[in-house]
Amino acid sequence: MPKNPIKISDTTFRDGHQSLMATRLRMEDMEPLLADMDAVGFHSMEVWGGATFDVTTRFLGEDPWERLRTFKRLLPKTPLSMLLRGQSLVGYRAYADDVVDAFVERSAEVGIDIFRVFDALNDPVNLEQAARAVKKSKKHLQMAVCYSLTEEGRLGGPIYNMEYYLGKVTDFEAMGADSICIKDMGGLLAPYDAFDLVTEIKKVTNVPLQLHCHYTSGMASMSVLKAMEAGVDIVDTCLAPLALRTAQPAVEPLLLTLGGTDRDPGLDMDRLLELGDMLEKVLPKYKSYLETPRSAVIDARVLKHQIPGGMASNLVSQLREADAIDRLDEVLEEISRTRKDLGYPPLVTPMSQMTGSQAVNNVLFGRYKMITGPVRDYVAGAYGTPPAAIDGDLVKLAMTDREPVTGRPADSLKPEMDEARESIKAISDDIDDILIYALYPTTGLRFLKIKHGREPMPDEMKPGSDEPSRTEVVSAPSVPTVTPPRSPNARQFNVFVGGEHFQVEVDPIRPARDALV
Repeated sequence: MPKNPIKISDTTFRDGHQSLMATRLRMEDMEPLLADMDAVGFHSMEVWGGATFDVTTRFLGEDPWERLRTFKRLLPKTPLSMLLRGQSLVGYRAYADDVVDAFVERSAEVGIDIFRVFDALNDPVNLEQAARAVKKSKKHLQMAVCYSLTEEGRLGGPIYNMEYYLGKVTDFEAMGADSICIKDMGGLLAPYDAFDLVTEIKKVTNVPLQLHCHYTSGMASMSVLKAMEAGVDIVDTCLAPLALRTAQPAVEPLLLTLGGTDRDPGLDMDRLLELGDMLEKVLPKYKSYLETPRSAVIDARVLKHQIPGGMASNLVSQLREADAIDRLDEVLEEISRTRKDLGYPPLVTPMSQMTGSQAVNNVLFGRYKMITGPVRDYVAGAYGTPPAAIDGDLVKLAMTDREPVTGRPADSLKPEMDEARESIKAISDDIDDILIYALYPTTGLRFLKIKHGREPMPDEMKPGSDEPSRTEVVSAPSVPTVTPPRSPNARQFNVFVGGEHFQVEVDPIRPARDALV
């Protein structure tokens, strides 16, 4: 019998397909695998949170709460985990404390056993309310430390060094963490750094330690192995068809590597191979999401641009839809510069989306000629304390219409649940629906109208719409466009759509006297 078997958490049905196929895997394609997954012997399965809540309501026409109920029903033996973005929950902004409390309470009731809670800036202040809510629910609170590097290279330097990570672990354990996760969302953790980091963390805490790595740079499998040598308790893996690339290491070769050792997890390899075959049969319909413009399975440049797996697949998808995929390399280079200007935030949601969107603007319109609303809020302090000082010139540009935020950012937010309940009372009074609306007032309301028969489900949401078209589409010849410089006459407007706020800059293209009538 192994003396210290490693525990394996499976991420196939959350981070696996989020990283590789923009979270598009439908429930009907997961259900046939769940009984066998439950019999494998996983420590836990991550099946919810991250982008799954948004994508199911926005693109798939599926109720995320019903998804969770299905997972719980078909996985009775395996603890279910979710990724929770601290005060941002499963959204892209900070929500009021009453929304945090209601969401965590309902998630625990419906089926979540382990809450992996993180903050994009590793700011404990942004985790206080979510941590309290999880502890109140009497579920497992796992607090994640987002792993990052100051510049390209190895662990160390002026910000992200050993002292930084040990300090975060100590802070999180003091907040009641039942376990700690090293969250290497960008695939930046080098193998020997993983060994050293786990070794030192085990000296300052007695709670279980879990490692979550993405394969993006090609180092994750080696880093997982070195972490196990140093005594890590739990590691995240995927089934082979949705492993590697920008997702997690594959579970199958890890089992073979550990067979007969003191860390052998003792999982059922034959069943895992059968599950891989089953998954292979459903993935061809998602071919358009799995395709990338690169031939290489790894992207060693991630050690420079530090883009996590989920962000990478979504960035490719967005650029392809905008017919701008040819500018991907420019955007990747600009992300590194933009991140430095922003004070080196870890590139994880929502900081990854914020940094990526601003980098795209910088490439298309010129550096900081168009600053996004979230970046302005971040510079003002609405997201918490940055790891390092923000570039002074950027502060001057971004703060023209902002007041600095002092204290805990969420303290300035008014309660939201009563307003959400009132807003959809004509459609539903179910707490699940109220939370969907509270999280996503625009796309959530559209989904609720579809769910309750107020609107027909559009064809693109229906099952089968993910399958590649058999009709060859001939693209029209591209017309070169020239982006004009932003004039000093550009004006900023507040636009409200379905309860969501957008800041839009409008630049007149000709004097009024020349306008057509």
